[in-house]
Amino acid sequence: MRFFRRALVGLFLLALTAGLLALAGNTVWDAVQTRMAQDGGSPPVRERVFSAEVAPLTFGTETPVLTAFGEVRSRRTLELRAPAEGTVIALADGFEDGGAVTAGQLLMRIDPAEAQSARDTAAADLQDAENELAEAARALELAREDVAAARTQAELRDRALARQQDLAARGVGSASAVEEAELAAANAAQSVLSRRQALAQAEARLAQAETALDRRRIALAEAERMLARTELRAEFDGVLAEVDVVAGRLVNRNEQVARLIDPDALEVAFRISTAQYAQLLGDNGALPAAPVRVILDVFGLDLTATAVLTRESGAVEEGQSGRLLFARIEAPRGLRVGDFVRVEVEEPPLEGVARLPATAYGSDGRILVLGAEDRIEAVAVTLLRRQGDDVLIRAEGLAGREVVLARTPVLGDGIRVNPIRDAGAAAPAEPETIALDPERRARLIAYVEGNGFIPDDVRARLLNQLNQDEVPAQVVARLESRMGS
Repeated sequence: MRFFRRALVGLFLLALTAGLLALAGNTVWDAVQTRMAQDGGSPPVRERVFSAEVAPLTFGTETPVLTAFGEVRSRRTLELRAPAEGTVIALADGFEDGGAVTAGQLLMRIDPAEAQSARDTAAADLQDAENELAEAARALELAREDVAAARTQAELRDRALARQQDLAARGVGSASAVEEAELAAANAAQSVLSRRQALAQAEARLAQAETALDRRRIALAEAERMLARTELRAEFDGVLAEVDVVAGRLVNRNEQVARLIDPDALEVAFRISTAQYAQLLGDNGALPAAPVRVILDVFGLDLTATAVLTRESGAVEEGQSGRLLFARIEAPRGLRVGDFVRVEVEEPPLEGVARLPATAYGSDGRILVLGAEDRIEAVAVTLLRRQGDDVLIRAEGLAGREVVLARTPVLGDGIRVNPIRDAGAAAPAEPETIALDPERRARLIAYVEGNGFIPDDVRARLLNQLNQDEVPAQVVARLESRMGS
């Protein structure tokens, strides 16, 4: 019993202690709340200030550059087709893909045996027609002389008849003599008529011989043309592509064997949107002859050529949109038909516009400018063009105001910022050329030499640059980016 009594006393004392501790804690908490209420609540919160790059807004004249992508084409391309059927017996040196040819050069010869035989037969037929014409001319001359002789004889018979009639009228001649003279004169007239018929036949024979001679000449000319068609010649200076013939092959007439391309008559075809097309049009509604830059990215070394905008497609193809434009390339050095290039066209200049980084323009059509106490003001502007990483805008009353160059989610209207000015001037300029260690240089040279897609002239230029003490940093960056891709 004593054990249970002591246990109950200890439990009572423990409960009493816990109650006293709770009462003390509650008293302390009430005192703290009362003191905080007397001091005016929580301490004041300081306004947060963000840093932002700013620059003055300058308006002036800007020339927008329209960027598009297109394909290099040739303005003069000829499909080389077999002019006749037969076996190819000879090909010109260099009759292969990429082979250069000159105007009038013999490219391909087809077996001319059948054409030569047909030509010789036509020549023999022409000789027979010439002989027939000569014989007909001689026969005509003889027929004319025969007619003249018959007429002379008829005149003699007529004079004899007149003499017999005169004798009979004087009573000297006889009636039988007069009849004989009349009969002889009639026979002579009949002979003249027969000779005239023979003359007409000779003239008809001569005309037929002349017609036959013309036909034989036409046949000979046709045979000579067929013989000439066994040879294929170049119509202009150019290079060959899509060559699909070898010596000994049997070809059909009009079968395509290659394509002849003029490498100096190149143009670029590129497609732009209708809105961009409307921006290019002049005041008269016509497409101006604007200058164009054609750029081909070739492993760190851009091939650039100048061109002139010449024309536009006459119709919009089915399933396409926008406008297809063509620009004539003036000096196509290094460019080839089929190259995929970047095209830059200068648009008409714009007055009273400002160029800003694209990060300064928001999706809501506003920019952030500094106001009083370096607080941000959101101002609506008019977007005119997007130029790569920049935008061209137009606004009223903002000249000289400072604009935030890079918008972030924490920046907005009324936010106070710590402006950072001339941030671009403080940034160190990247070196244009760098020095390469031997291992890095050897790796780049091996990549250039082993890449079969690089043209020979570009490869030689890249190797020359890589062997220098100082190599352009842009070339190294582009080559290493392709090596890692």
